[in-house]
Amino acid sequence: MKRLLALSALLAFAVVAARANVETYKIDPVHSSAGFSLRHVLSKFSSSFTSVNGTLTLDRDNLENSHVEATIDVGALNTATAKRDAHLKSPDFFDVARFPLMTFKSKAWKKTGEKTYDITGDLTIRDVTKEVVLHATLDGFGPGMMPGTALTAWEATTVLNRKDFGVNGPAMLGTALGDEVTVNISVEAGAKSG
Repeated sequence: MKRLLALSALLAFAVVAARANVETYKIDPVHSSAGFSLRHVLSKFSSSFTSVNGTLTLDRDNLENSHVEATIDVGALNTATAKRDAHLKSPDFFDVARFPLMTFKSKAWKKTGEKTYDITGDLTIRDVTKEVVLHATLDGFGPGMMPGTALTAWEATTVLNRKDFGVNGPAMLGTALGDEVTVNISVEAGAKSG
């Protein structure tokens, strides 16, 4: 009986220890951003979304068991040109009035290097959902600025075809605007430590 109790206690401890390594981090929108660039005629222009929210549920012992869900406020688009911002938010492109949010939900993480992962998930833009792969790099884990908090930071990139998501633009643009969009994401997320 003592042996059975000891085994049960050991098993319970193992379960608790395993759970202790799975941490949920909340994305800090103040220190996170998602940006994109694409060709206009010959040159490229860049833009960013300054409101990124969501959570990272990370298994520190095996990050391939992790999960991320993120939401981007499309209305927080900033190209540094008010007229262009308004056009990109219009029905010609993102149609922010009807589709104010973009979302990403991961389905699988694959380790590709010492600190790199391919994160496969569903990206939804303008109510169109497609599977995409984010090429992510872990920048690190560390203590937060406030006592009892922890931080993690990540960067990710991917390349999309804007027309796959219905972001077509007016026909008058013809081929002046490129279809291929390079996406760059930078995330800092925090959690209570201990």
